[in-house]
Amino acid sequence: MPQITCLTPLGDITVSAEDDAIVALDWGRGRDQAPTPLLRDAVSQLQDYFDGQRTGFDLPLAPFGSAFQQRVWAALCDIPAGETRSYGDLARLLGSSARAIGQANGSNPIPILIPCHRVVASGGRLGGYSGGDGPATKRMLLDLEQRARSSDPTRPLSPGPQAELPLPQASGTLLR
Repeated sequence: MPQITCLTPLGDITVSAEDDAIVALDWGRGRDQAPTPLLRDAVSQLQDYFDGQRTGFDLPLAPFGSAFQQRVWAALCDIPAGETRSYGDLARLLGSSARAIGQANGSNPIPILIPCHRVVASGGRLGGYSGGDGPATKRMLLDLEQRARSSDPTRPLSPGPQAELPLPQASGTLLR
């Protein structure tokens, strides 16, 4: 599986692709570096994001997960940059429980690109985060997006649309 590692303010992040779509973003340095045009584009967009030049991503995403996880991850992509929603908000939206939303959120294989950091606990409490340094990383990502949004209110929030997740087929495989 081709992958590439980039240095960010959060440390090394490795992005992996399969069949011309991003399938994972992991914290730390990947063992097998095999840059492709898609992965170079992902690194470029991540660098722009961390530089405050973009708040969304225009990349093909194909996370592996259940139909329910796919629905949750698609809902995460609808949360505008710099804003948050609670686990309860998403539970009501998707007709589920906050606990199930939290489990799907924690299983997100492509954090940052699928913005699971935008989900907070009830009452606006930050809640947990499984990436990087945990809640400190979540706070850093939210602060970064809020600064990017407020730095120039006339600038579009994102140079491109947030990538759409593929819908699961009846067989449970993903459309690309």
